[in-house]
Parts: sequence; C-alpha cells; structure tokens
Amino acid sequence: MNVSLTQRLRSRAALVTAGLLLAVAAPTAYAAFDDAETGGAALRGDPYVETLLFFGTERPDGGPAVTDEQFMAFVDEEVTPAFPDGLTVRTSRGQWRNADGSIDKERSYELVLLYPVAAARTGDRKIEEIRRAYEKEFGQEAVGRVDDRVEVDF
Repeated sequence: MNVSLTQRLRSRAALVTAGLLLAVAAPTAYAAFDDAETGGAALRGDPYVETLLFFGTERPDGGPAVTDEQFMAFVDEEVTPAFPDGLTVRTSRGQWRNADGSIDKERSYELVLLYPVAAARTGDRKIEEIRRAYEKEFGQEAVGRVDDRVEVDF
C-alpha cells in the first residue's frame, strides 16, 4: 500500500476516534460543570431580572461632586417609588472615560434592583426613566446598566 494512503487512513482514523471521544465525553463534562456551579444543589427561587445601575458622582462640567445626601434623596424620590419592594445601594470606586477622552476616577454608587421576569417590560421603562433623571439632574454623560436573569428566593 502507498505510504501516503496509509498516513491518510491513520489520520482519518485518529480524527474519527477524537470525534467519538468528544461526542461521548462532552455531555459528561457539561453535567459535571453544572454540578460544580450549583454545588450539586437544585436551583431555588423564581425567575427574576437583576439590574445593576452604576452612578458616577463627578460632574463633567467641573461642578461639585454628587454628595451622599443628594444621592440618597434621588433614591428616595426617583427609585423607591418605582421599585418599592426593595433595592440595595453600594458605595464604590470607579472610573469612566469622558467624552473628551479624559479618565475620571470617582466615588460611585451601584444600585441593585430585582424584579420578576413577568414585570421586565415595565421594569425596563422605569429603569430608563431613572437613568435619564440622574443624567439630567446631576449633569452626567451616562448611567451604566447591566441586566442578568437570576433565580431569586425570599
């Protein structure tokens, strides 16, 4: 038999073997990954949306930074009426590249909101109103937003 034909047959056999091994091992690997992620426990809770909002405090126009009192008044007036069931505010440090290209390092706030998936459309509208209100009231270029689907149990 020709040497090059033998090499091609061996290469094909190796590829077929590797494909079969992957086909058999992949479901087991994914199952092990899922168990490791949940610790082997069943997920609890109901489907919710978790929205994180990031509020900077430095003003692009050089005005005074937003104070704790101003931010908490904003939460009381704008956020709590829209999400009366609860929320979490975290104080943090962040940085942001302004429209002019400079980077501001600033004290910031992270707001955590949880709401049922069934209320996602209404929640989205309320969150966008909150973002626009903060930008307008405190002269901000943007309020960051991250959404994720989670399982929640209270």
